[in-house]
Amino acid sequence: MGRKPKKNDSLPGSLDMLILRTLSLRDLHGYGIVQFIQQSSGNELLVEEGSLYPALQRLELNGWIEGEWGVTSNNRRARIYKITPAGRNQLAVETQKYARLTLAIAHVMGAE
Repeated sequence: MGRKPKKNDSLPGSLDMLILRTLSLRDLHGYGIVQFIQQSSGNELLVEEGSLYPALQRLELNGWIEGEWGVTSNNRRARIYKITPAGRNQLAVETQKYARLTLAIAHVMGAE
């Protein structure tokens, strides 16, 4: 039996970066984004609809992603999102911030 993903309290600060990273790999609809993040994290991260759709709207308003109506692989109508050039730039900024933060945390955790 598979392990059920748990809600991750640290996800909100990273959600934009995770969505941008996912869309940098391929265009996807909302459910596809959720599935990719969950599977890529080894079922450690669960993105709930209540967090995903406001994040997608925010990213779209910032010009970092674009969404348009399309048809999924199982022939359902859905909004398909893709990253914009500005979104790729923002992903680079977020990735640098993430690297600095994880390095700082590693330093603190290694401090004696």
